[in-house]
Amino acid sequence: MTDLQSMLSHVQNYVNQSDWRRNLAAASGTWVATPLAQGEYNLNFLLTSGDAKLVLRVNIGTQIGRKDQIVYEYKALELLASSRVTPRAWFVDDSRRHIDHGVLVMQYLPGVMLDYRQDCPAAARVLARIHQTAVDPADNHLIVEDNPLTLIFEESNRLLQTYLTSDLADPNIRDYLRDLLQWADEARAAEKYYQQDPWPCMVNTEVNAGNFIVDRPAQKAYLIDWEMPRWGDPSLDVAHFCSPLTTLWKTRYQMSAADRRAFIAAYQAYLKDRHLIDTLHERIRLRDPFVRLRGISWSAMGWVAYQTDFDGIKNADTWQTLQRYMDFQFIRSLFDSYLR
Repeated sequence: MTDLQSMLSHVQNYVNQSDWRRNLAAASGTWVATPLAQGEYNLNFLLTSGDAKLVLRVNIGTQIGRKDQIVYEYKALELLASSRVTPRAWFVDDSRRHIDHGVLVMQYLPGVMLDYRQDCPAAARVLARIHQTAVDPADNHLIVEDNPLTLIFEESNRLLQTYLTSDLADPNIRDYLRDLLQWADEARAAEKYYQQDPWPCMVNTEVNAGNFIVDRPAQKAYLIDWEMPRWGDPSLDVAHFCSPLTTLWKTRYQMSAADRRAFIAAYQAYLKDRHLIDTLHERIRLRDPFVRLRGISWSAMGWVAYQTDFDGIKNADTWQTLQRYMDFQFIRSLFDSYLR
């Protein structure tokens, strides 16, 4: 099993060897590695040397089917350096010489996980800064959402097959999800809206509370996890941030209609493009059910995989959330209004 404790000695050896010092001029002195945070696909370690702090990230899996997953993330952080709301990436090492996984070293940002009850305005500012960061559309490595709703539909269809073909599946949920896929297959024709009126930018795609760091004393906030960004429409991140599947992932919070309106209004207040401001609600309206579809599809896949053969890291809190999500009435509460 690969986890923080089993990887710790390898990381400590890594920062003690010469390649580390050549890659990062600031790596003089003795650096000590301690476990920081563990996700399904990455292990994060805090590196300290006196008052200096860095984060070392070990990638152990991918959600986008890329062997160079850690390089993909590093390049994303490089593109966002001017935003000042993401960690500065110091270097990437995908050689696998010292650790049999890709390694990324980046800036340590102090703070706490986002609290939806007090930090939504800060998150709105972060997303607006990211979406308005200048990125050359002809010179970036990002997965492109040419067919944004079809891309989500096809990914969701692929993820759902794990559940739909499993003996563990609830027959009622299975039938409902099949009906949902059929609905989405027809509804994705609405993606012509984005194709006829594009507003392309860099989107994160995973804007849950755990991926934000808020430094309240300094009145700063950051988005720190860039595993699977895309070149797409900003409505993806805004809809994802407001989705019940996002807010309930690490918390017990669910946005009310008033909360949602307030967040979108706060986001709009930071936008400079009048056309995006005027069309944002329609962009979000068309995106909402597909964001929810992708969320429940990953959850259904994860619910089966956690009980069978999961290639990532199993977290107890994730398993509890997956069980909450794979409840028939909860799923119906997400989609009944679309299937009527």
